[in-house]
Amino acid sequence: MLKQTLDAINQLSHSAFVECFGRVYEHSPWVADQACMHRPFSSFEAMKKVFSDVVKNAGFHEQMGLVRAHPELGHRAGIDPELSPESTSEQGQVGLDRLTPQEYAQFKCLNEAYADKFQMPFIICVRQANKKIILDAMAKRLMSTPEAELITALEQIDRIADLRLQDKVIL
Repeated sequence: MLKQTLDAINQLSHSAFVECFGRVYEHSPWVADQACMHRPFSSFEAMKKVFSDVVKNAGFHEQMGLVRAHPELGHRAGIDPELSPESTSEQGQVGLDRLTPQEYAQFKCLNEAYADKFQMPFIICVRQANKKIILDAMAKRLMSTPEAELITALEQIDRIADLRLQDKVIL
């Protein structure tokens, strides 16, 4: 879909809004569904804040569902039919769809350790990183606590959503 002005976005029907923005948060159209109810947006920043606030104000189970809806980095890219077009593109931009056997082994080991410890996938805004940054962050964040990691994952998800919104809105 082509980028739209904020005025056009404010005029979309509820269903068209959810159709347009339902994949901004990975496999979680409920965020767009709730954000839609806060229109009209006065600015892009206001729109972005509404989306973020929907997630912040969600309950623990909804937040964990959102986090768990994200793909495992480097492992399933290119072979997971549930990988969204957005995630496929984002992971491909940093080469996570073209890992060497050694890189794949590193990602696999760190993904498994992270998932075992936190019961969720490791999340980072890959559009603002590269393979080395991602691997270093995975190793570092393994030392964190479950509470801190949920907060960090939600912050990273907001970064991802911000970029995805920028892809859809004429600024």
